[in-house]
Amino acid sequence: MSTGAGDSPGRPAPAEPRPASEHGLARSLFADPRFGPLPALLVTLTVVTGVVDAVSILALGRVFVANMTGNVVFAAFALVGAPGFSLSASLFALAGFLVGAYAGGLMIARSADRGALLRTGTAAEVLLAAVALLIAALSGDPGASHGTLQLGAAGAFGAAVTDVLACLLAGALGIQNAVARKLAVPDMTTTVLTMTLTGLGADLRAGTGPGSAGPARTAARAALARRLLVVAAMVAGGAAGATLALRMSPLSAIALATALLAVAALGATTASRGGSSGTASWRAFPAGKG
Repeated sequence: MSTGAGDSPGRPAPAEPRPASEHGLARSLFADPRFGPLPALLVTLTVVTGVVDAVSILALGRVFVANMTGNVVFAAFALVGAPGFSLSASLFALAGFLVGAYAGGLMIARSADRGALLRTGTAAEVLLAAVALLIAALSGDPGASHGTLQLGAAGAFGAAVTDVLACLLAGALGIQNAVARKLAVPDMTTTVLTMTLTGLGADLRAGTGPGSAGPARTAARAALARRLLVVAAMVAGGAAGATLALRMSPLSAIALATALLAVAALGATTASRGGSSGTASWRAFPAGKG
């Protein structure tokens, strides 16, 4: 009686590691009990970052609301009189980001676990983004609701509205940064890709050398896939935000960011209230992080 599914007894044995490895890779990304649903939700927030920074650069007159490194540099450009840069918008964004990060710290102190923290953080982000959307819609600026932007243009809104929008959106991303930092999912900061790209290059050969196999190889491949996924999410968000801002309206791009945040908030709420087995392992804050 045959017990194998292959044409010869020797065939199935070497074929087994590949499916197992692939299964382990997928599990490392989205079914790791240490992180539960967090990676999928943080990928969504990474897309939001791309959308929001596209809006801020193209519609708010060259200001970052997520990437504060770039924003500090832009503020320096404005200080020395470089054309096309708004010092007030950069400073409002910096202030909003710091206040948002402080608010995120308060949420961390008051959250019992990672699920509750992400639920609270994303809910606050939705609120700030919705207020920004409402202000943009009521601003009366013609560029807000028409696809008339061009690269290098001053922006779609008046100076006062630009400053308020930069502050609100940066506040939301400040909360997101603080929350993601405390969640401590590897390579998923949601806003900054510098260290992710550093790891992508520096660890490219990890787990592929002669002696590396099994769990080590799967872990290395999972890290590579995770980093590529994060980069792809940021690119997708930036492309979507830019397309909407340039071809439809900045308002539609802000609406997309708000909708994605609402999806993330709903997912975080559902996950944090779920009672499935194994939730405790991902809900607990990692020791010594943040």
